[in-house]
Amino acid sequence: MHISRRRFLHSVSLGTAAGVLVPVSLPGVSNVSVLQSVQPKKIGKFIQLNHNENAYGPSSKTLKSIQAAVPMANRYVHHYELAARIARFHGVRPSQVLLGCGSTEIMRMAVQAFLGYGKELVQAAPTFHAPESYAKLIGAKVRLVPLTAEFAHDLDGMSGTGSGAPDLVYICNPNNPTASITPRKNLEDFLGQLPPTTYVLIDEAYHHYAQQSSRYVSFLDQPFNDERVIVMRTFSIVYGLAGLRLGYAIASPATLKRMRPFATLDNVNGMVARAAIAALEDQQAIEECVRRNANDRQEFFNQAVARMLKPIDSHTNFVMMNAHHSAAEVTGHFRRNKILIGQRFPAMDTYIRVSLGTPSEMRAFWRAWDLLPYANMHHH
Repeated sequence: MHISRRRFLHSVSLGTAAGVLVPVSLPGVSNVSVLQSVQPKKIGKFIQLNHNENAYGPSSKTLKSIQAAVPMANRYVHHYELAARIARFHGVRPSQVLLGCGSTEIMRMAVQAFLGYGKELVQAAPTFHAPESYAKLIGAKVRLVPLTAEFAHDLDGMSGTGSGAPDLVYICNPNNPTASITPRKNLEDFLGQLPPTTYVLIDEAYHHYAQQSSRYVSFLDQPFNDERVIVMRTFSIVYGLAGLRLGYAIASPATLKRMRPFATLDNVNGMVARAAIAALEDQQAIEECVRRNANDRQEFFNQAVARMLKPIDSHTNFVMMNAHHSAAEVTGHFRRNKILIGQRFPAMDTYIRVSLGTPSEMRAFWRAWDLLPYANMHHH
């Protein structure tokens, strides 16, 4: 029987729609407990230890605020209240706050504002890849500077070469993927030496997990009074809102004025605007997350040491360790065992990055590790 292409596509789309609609038509969706029970711990049957997310999800107060925002999904949102709350939280003026669709959008805005054809971005190798990707798209040069032997940023190497100073420097501290910190004093010395034309993007995505010490102090808790410094935070990690996308930058109004034109219009969705305010005010939940993460991290190190492994000291909710074999090979082994771990980092080819999951997920990780053919060989 001949079926016209149009009728065929129509029947396929109906079938697809039916297939999609049936499982999500849950009874009693207005009930917050549904949101908690459908918390997506796994993709299909995979355990996800690959994106440094908060494995425990958002707090119950944050979930309630998301639920309350659902009926307003048909409305555009004005973010003045959110920016004002963030400003108050950090003791700055609202004009010093810039919101983004995740902190990755902040990175794109900075790249577009301060770089261009022939201008130079400097960042570590390895570090978070987004600034480099955005810079290459607009024809900027990218200089990658390997981390030091202590896995800190090589600030001497980053400050400039014979070709002159960079236009933009990206510093992720604590650093992704190594979970290591660059001491605050070294960063201040570095910033003090840079010429007035160099802007610096300091990414504090993992700030909450780093214990305050003389070595690590946030640039928001103890500001460095400099127009060129842009400090970023995100709601994706400790607040458990990675899927709703919200990040922000704090900098001088003059610096943000250069970045704002590159923001996507209406870049903050209504649910995350409500959720972020609730999350920011739920300090008890944050402390609980940090405590739980410290326990999970300690347990990871206990298990690693018992297997003669030496992970890099972690100041985050993930750990990087030398597997002494090709990362691609090890990652493939975990995938076959239904566990996703971080991507390969070319600069550190035998290292794997493991996001901390729940205790049961981490037990599954170590069971899979012990199945590696070389798991029982002692590495020093």
